[in-house]
Amino acid sequence: MAKILEVKYENQADAHICEVAHESQADLCWHEVHYATQASGDAIWFFVAYANQASFKVYRVKHASQADLKIFRVSAPEQAGWRTKDHLMIGKLGK
Repeated sequence: MAKILEVKYENQADAHICEVAHESQADLCWHEVHYATQASGDAIWFFVAYANQASFKVYRVKHASQADLKIFRVSAPEQAGWRTKDHLMIGKLGK
């Protein structure tokens, strides 16, 4: 399950992410849930407050060219998933 921590300093992150404007630009479409037990795989995210709770730590960047992962938030869990089928991070967020 993807328990995500957004860190303040880039050296603490597992990956740099950039929220893109359109689904077609994204490597991963993600959906946020309100309970940790609802998180699953790489695409259904639950945000945590502490590093020891996180399965993956991210640092937001402003430009897609700086990102390891381009993401797009979707409103329904069935829309979430990888758009770049051979991305190097597949299986790493929800480890």
